[in-house]
Amino acid sequence: MSDHTVHLFGIRHHGPGCARSLLTALEALQPDCLLVEGPPDGEAMLPLIPHENMQPPVALLIYAPEQSQRAVFYPFAHFSPEWQALRYGLERQIAVRFMDLPIAHQFALEQAQENETSETLAQEAHEETAPSVAPAEEMEEEASHFYGDPLDWLGRAAGYQDGESWWNHMVEERADDLTLFDAIREAMTALRQDSPVAERSAAEQHREALREAWMRKVIRQAQKEGFSRIAVVCGAWHVPALENAPPLKTDNALLKGLPKMKVEATWTPWSNQALSRASGYGAGIHAPAWYGYLWQNQQPAMRSIGWLARAAALFREADIDCSSAHIIEAARLAEALAAMRERPQPGLDELCEALQTVVCMGESAPLELIRSRLIIGDGIGCIPDETPAVPLQRDLMQLQKSLRLKPEASQKTLDLDLRKPNDLARSHLLHRLTLLGIVWGQRQKEGYSAKGTFHEIWSLCWEPRLAMDIITASRWGNTLLEASTAKSLDLARQTTHLPALASLINTVLLADLSEAITPVARALESLAATSGDTAHLLETLTPLVAIVRYGNVRQTDSSMVNAVLASLAPRAAIGLPAACSSLNDESAAAMKPRITDAHSALALLEEESLLGEWYQALGRLTRGEGPHPLLQGLATRLLFDAGQGSLEDTATLMSRALSSAVPPANAAAWAEGFLNDSAMLLLHDDTLWQVLDDWLAGLTADHFRTILPMMRRTFGQFTSPQRQQLGERASQQHNATSAIASSEAEWDVQRAARTVPLLRRILALPPEAPCKTQ
Repeated sequence: MSDHTVHLFGIRHHGPGCARSLLTALEALQPDCLLVEGPPDGEAMLPLIPHENMQPPVALLIYAPEQSQRAVFYPFAHFSPEWQALRYGLERQIAVRFMDLPIAHQFALEQAQENETSETLAQEAHEETAPSVAPAEEMEEEASHFYGDPLDWLGRAAGYQDGESWWNHMVEERADDLTLFDAIREAMTALRQDSPVAERSAAEQHREALREAWMRKVIRQAQKEGFSRIAVVCGAWHVPALENAPPLKTDNALLKGLPKMKVEATWTPWSNQALSRASGYGAGIHAPAWYGYLWQNQQPAMRSIGWLARAAALFREADIDCSSAHIIEAARLAEALAAMRERPQPGLDELCEALQTVVCMGESAPLELIRSRLIIGDGIGCIPDETPAVPLQRDLMQLQKSLRLKPEASQKTLDLDLRKPNDLARSHLLHRLTLLGIVWGQRQKEGYSAKGTFHEIWSLCWEPRLAMDIITASRWGNTLLEASTAKSLDLARQTTHLPALASLINTVLLADLSEAITPVARALESLAATSGDTAHLLETLTPLVAIVRYGNVRQTDSSMVNAVLASLAPRAAIGLPAACSSLNDESAAAMKPRITDAHSALALLEEESLLGEWYQALGRLTRGEGPHPLLQGLATRLLFDAGQGSLEDTATLMSRALSSAVPPANAAAWAEGFLNDSAMLLLHDDTLWQVLDDWLAGLTADHFRTILPMMRRTFGQFTSPQRQQLGERASQQHNATSAIASSEAEWDVQRAARTVPLLRRILALPPEAPCKTQ
């Protein structure tokens, strides 16, 4: 490398201080070749960087189309040194290249290692020998250092909590300094010599050796092509390895015979939230919005005041008192803290501590607003329309524009009125994405018994990882409608669980997949015809009733579901008593919500023929000998609430179930099922209250101790006000009984007559007015 000038610039993946110093150094050097640490697989995407619609944060996505689970993101922000270096070279028509080990080789090496591990484990299992792997403690230690930050050693040595804080104060928050890269080279050389290599796994050390060998190979190739001033922008850790290169023969031997896998590349929007997490190529930074502010404001003298003014505006929007005097005092305190810590300017730590002390009165909760808006931020990037993308992604982008549903990194609540065409189309879009596993939104208030049938509440938050989910889902089709239809048909063919298939047809109708409704409904009908599991039939009723009941609201054709429901409901009713017989306590507890949900669904449907058969099944359940007492009590309560059982009949059933001849455990289970997590019936019905009270009062001490845990669990499920009212009623009954007993005592007329004169005076009665004393 001695024939040509090679300048090494060691940087950290994200940082405004590094980026400013790097641009200054490049202007002074005027290189004719720029080599940037990055995947050569993505060089075809470089011409899009200067595009006016390319707005960071964005990420270069490299993935294997045949194994979509293998993907890596290379995120860039405005203040990323690599991003600024790439823009600098492309705008000046300089030869720009990536120089890291290609992802095609890295994926193939990962797959080979996984295959080798699987074969080793299979062989050890076949030989029935103990696996020869490291102990759990050593594996955890290796995993913890696999993506470890070597700068942590320097940060801790300098008295900082971690390397991020040290780098932030020493590099990012300082002005331009061309001596920065010499200092980084010296620090990294000492760090590589003294850092404990043993804490890094063998696989990681081999991967690093391959990467650095490939970087040296690219540098040698640039020299061979005749470039005289070569600027190399790489991670600070790699500078010593590139500066002190081994012989060419050694690198060639190391890189010989590398496996390869087919990969593709594209750009995808990124977000500040994603930048704050460790992912893909670069370690996360804890303050992307703060770094962005440092990049935009390059005058250290005015930096603190401007940031505190933004914080004050946020506090005022949140109705937190923050005056100009607060900001002045906070700025003075931040400067004093920086001086005490021997720092040239207040950093993020000093500013936050000053705000917490002066504005928040020592409370840390208000600072969460500052953290989410001014430290992390909610920014999200955008990419040009010319960016290569799978057809499914382009279709989704078009739908987002037409429906005015912009992706946002922050949490957003969307209230859809299904009577409006645009909101209904948005609902179809979100349901189709959910069906494909692209979870852009989470639907809230999912209960089928919810009264707001014309509304859907969604919580939306766009995550950069959804770009990979879209690529994965693109195998089902080129448009969202086509892909979601194909996915639903495949699920219908594979699903053998009746409730899951009923839920699928509900999702298909909500997503308005007209071509999938008929095949999925036929699959449901065929599976239901052969299914004899009453529990599955009960679970299926709820989603089917929701389809029939609310189908017209969402403008979906649910006519095919009516026939299936008309067949399933009678079969579930006929098999109910037998399905509730010979169950243990655990199985009965699992059956209880199924019966409750099915009852609520059929009552909501208001179909007299189906309800009549269901009520008859509940009646047989209350009088049978085999059903579990918990379910018998539940059936009695459901019939009473539906007006199908009179008070006298209910009281008779309750007296029989709680009689002294019934084992206390069975009686307690019946009572638990009858109360059904609600105390209102006992509070308002004296007859049933008295039956339960007499049963409890007649228990022996041993029987009471036996059922106490079960009754405590039953009454513990009541709300606190209900438990309080039950206690007051029991206390009032005790007082009334005491009063009746005391009223039977002998009446003392002479003692009562002593109060007559005082009563005359209080009531202002004349002396001759009659006053009865008894």
